[in-house]
Amino acid sequence: MSGAKHRMRSKKMRNQPSSVTYTTTGRDTSQGRWRNGEETALSGRKHEHFGHARGHGPPPSDAGSQCTDWVRGHSARGAIPALPRFITASTFAMARAAEVSAMMKAVTKTTGSCHVFGGLPKHMRRRAMSHNTKRLPRRLREGAQKMMEKSKQAGQKERKDQSKRKSRKARRRHGNLLLEFNRRQRKNVWLETHIWHAKRFHMVKQWGYCLGDRPTYKCYRACYRAMSQHCLLQDLSYYCCLELQGPEEDLLAALSRLTSKETGPTFAAAHFLSGRRQGSAVLYRADGYPAAPLGPVLFLWRPRTEASPHRQLWIWSHPTLKQDLLPELQAVCQCSEPLAPPVPVPVAPPAPDPDPAQTPEEPDGKQPLGKTRKRVGGHPEAPIPTKKILGDGTRSPSAATSWRCDSTGVVMSDLTMELVRYRLIGPLSHMILTDTLTPASACQASDGAETSCFWWPVHCREESHVSLHQQQTAAFQLLQGVPSTADIPAGSVLGLTVDDPRLTLPSQRCRATPDGCSLPGDAEVGDREDEQKAVMLQGLPEQCSQSSLWDRSVRDDVRDNKISEQELNQMKSELLVPGSRLQATPRHGRIPVLLVQQPGKQMGTEMRSWGAGWDLLLPKGWGMAFWVPLVYRGVRVGGQQEALKHSQNKGSPHFPHDFPDCPAGARFQCQQEAQFCETYKRRPPAKRPNFIKHGSLAPFLCPWQQLAEEWEMIVGKGGAGAPSLPPSEVPDPQLQDVASSADDALRLERGFTVLRNRKALQQLSAWCRPTSSRGQRSRRPGRSRQAEQPLQPFAASLSALHQRSLVWARLALLRKGRPALHAMICVPAAEDFVLLRQDAACCGPQEPRHVDHFKSRMKRRKKAKMGSNSSNKLGKNPGLTVGQDTGSAPGLTLGLWPSPLPSVTSHCSRVTLGWTTQGDFSLSAGCGEALGLVSLAGLLHMLAGQPEDLRGLVLLRNPASLQYRFAKITIEV
Repeated sequence: MSGAKHRMRSKKMRNQPSSVTYTTTGRDTSQGRWRNGEETALSGRKHEHFGHARGHGPPPSDAGSQCTDWVRGHSARGAIPALPRFITASTFAMARAAEVSAMMKAVTKTTGSCHVFGGLPKHMRRRAMSHNTKRLPRRLREGAQKMMEKSKQAGQKERKDQSKRKSRKARRRHGNLLLEFNRRQRKNVWLETHIWHAKRFHMVKQWGYCLGDRPTYKCYRACYRAMSQHCLLQDLSYYCCLELQGPEEDLLAALSRLTSKETGPTFAAAHFLSGRRQGSAVLYRADGYPAAPLGPVLFLWRPRTEASPHRQLWIWSHPTLKQDLLPELQAVCQCSEPLAPPVPVPVAPPAPDPDPAQTPEEPDGKQPLGKTRKRVGGHPEAPIPTKKILGDGTRSPSAATSWRCDSTGVVMSDLTMELVRYRLIGPLSHMILTDTLTPASACQASDGAETSCFWWPVHCREESHVSLHQQQTAAFQLLQGVPSTADIPAGSVLGLTVDDPRLTLPSQRCRATPDGCSLPGDAEVGDREDEQKAVMLQGLPEQCSQSSLWDRSVRDDVRDNKISEQELNQMKSELLVPGSRLQATPRHGRIPVLLVQQPGKQMGTEMRSWGAGWDLLLPKGWGMAFWVPLVYRGVRVGGQQEALKHSQNKGSPHFPHDFPDCPAGARFQCQQEAQFCETYKRRPPAKRPNFIKHGSLAPFLCPWQQLAEEWEMIVGKGGAGAPSLPPSEVPDPQLQDVASSADDALRLERGFTVLRNRKALQQLSAWCRPTSSRGQRSRRPGRSRQAEQPLQPFAASLSALHQRSLVWARLALLRKGRPALHAMICVPAAEDFVLLRQDAACCGPQEPRHVDHFKSRMKRRKKAKMGSNSSNKLGKNPGLTVGQDTGSAPGLTLGLWPSPLPSVTSHCSRVTLGWTTQGDFSLSAGCGEALGLVSLAGLLHMLAGQPEDLRGLVLLRNPASLQYRFAKITIEV
């Protein structure tokens, strides 16, 4: 018997009791008998002889027989062992009962299969028995039939639960495809250019939208060249638009509570109120300035109409700001009563205009050759899946979109996703627009304007409208000769009505370039140059800012009467000359648009107007109709990362990244911290930096509140923590536990704010003395003495007025280096200036490596955990849990400081002044640049203690580095 068969037999016979006893003959007198533990004596002579033949031991002999020599496999004499003389009745009965039970179990139990025929012997089994019960014996047919019916019912239930997936051809049909797209937009809304972006960009789900983060191909430097030399295109349709309508006085009175003139022009500025310029402002809670900021917004007034005090205002905000801005606007405008949305009136599609190029239908109703017959059958009331254009990721579908104030008549509406907004960045943005957009031709009376159902022929009935359109067309054509987009006054607005840009779509992608210079001496060219200079100096005329895009009825008409791509391609295929341009007819849509000049860099003195461009506002439903023609003109398309780099190169704060004092900015930084912590913990400790040893208390979230409180205590103690003193004398012992001893209620009442007072920033900027990015400029002694006088009184008054304030600053490294996110901005010590004077090429000092005291606690925690697990297994101490008597917090992570944090200002050898929120190597400046926030009290304290020729120098250190680097701090206004 082989080993496998022997193990199988042993497994079957392990329950067989050994109840038969044998007498012993001198083998073991103490026991007096043999015990057959191998096999049962009465299980058969063949089995007994086989067991002995395997050499398991000598067979038991009779009492009267003598012991003989044992030979392997048989006895020397070949005698057969005798039967036992007696048996125990009870033991024998138990053994036989067990055998009977095992036999019945073996007979009734089937093999591995659950079918009835599994109980048959193997020689009687047939494959046909599984589907034909008549092949079975009669006694098993009934059970087999029941089992077959049961299996059929289970299969039908499983097929109902798991429906068969449709084929790819069925899923790619137009109706099913649109339904699938609508289903996938339940959580995150798609923009109209989503499918175009999804094929070429890394997509991210943010703020209730699915947005393009960065291209899948390498284009970092190419995007910078596009912003500097050509044009970069971005889709900003996810920005939320809030509309206010009502009397001008009531609107200005309500909006004045949200702004302050100290931060810059407000809603009531003359050049903004006329509608000629687009404005920007930072909004606060009602009567909450300078505390409780909400965030930045863009606003645009509709130009005034004759003898009408009714005004219309659009406010554009970031999606994260909308949930804070909307309740404030409802409160100050007293718009609490929601209005029911208007019921859409079904409008029959207009009859197509007769076109001689189209072939008439045959009289017998037959389809011409080469034509595809459309589906005309089916129920006329059957629902047709349509493309989902409506949608907003910042509100629920059932929420109200309009509110009204009965006392003042102010109406507030939410126009989110009702308008499409594209941003073109670069000096040649105006060339891209003039090449892509074609002003619409005015309809004549003979064109059927009296009976047309389109908005444009009806609009052209009045001579004033036609005259205004001609003025706007002339102003738009003047943009072709402007050298750069930055030459147009900031925020200029131009309204225009254009033809469908798909009619002039080039056959292949090209690159728009400036036109060649005209011949000198031409009178018309001279007049044109004078007009261009007037536009560059004075801006566009006020009447050119009018646009039909403000009217909801016009936007709905343009959206409903848009020609589909299929119909447009059919018209192109019927042209006599392939590739020629289609002539615009009343059936082709005329689209009202708004062109808004977007100013570039406006702060500082270096690279003024860099990154300027145009914003293109369109009615919804026309996004891709304008996007593809713009791309075919050679623009470079960017995403969220390119927008962040654009703000960094301009030196302006990017929302919500650089607004920690706003609710939206605080939420964003908390989400960013969670994301960074998850990424950090995913890596093993040996493959990630130990921020405790690097002295970085907050590598993922900057404690701005604690920084402002500590500097307030340092300055309030009379300068005991002067930054110019040695590190041992800088910190106060009481600051070591500021985070745990401060009163939480006081923190909420007196939170930190970012200084946005323009006069204070201008005075502070003069004291920081902005220089070039590579080094310092020498000053005349007389000028420096004059500037030194008002520093002390100015610093004292400014600190008293703006307590716990942070200042937005720009930093440029003097030597090599690349600033990182959340890099520490520190105050140089006296020995650092000596080092810099001795060696001008010195990068900076180095931070001593810190000791990680939490590492030993982690080891004790790990040992305690292992000990508790072993004790729990042994059952000695089942009540002990991890964390008891281990001296470690439950949320401790190796390499990160646990909360509460120690003093953030005096933790390192250099006093901390602030942190950076953006940082990278700047291609525009040719060195490492960073943007960040510093404490106002600390900055004034540092400037008062620095030497005159080195005033404004700070130290910059990345979170994962010990090297400090000298940097120049600049306050740009």
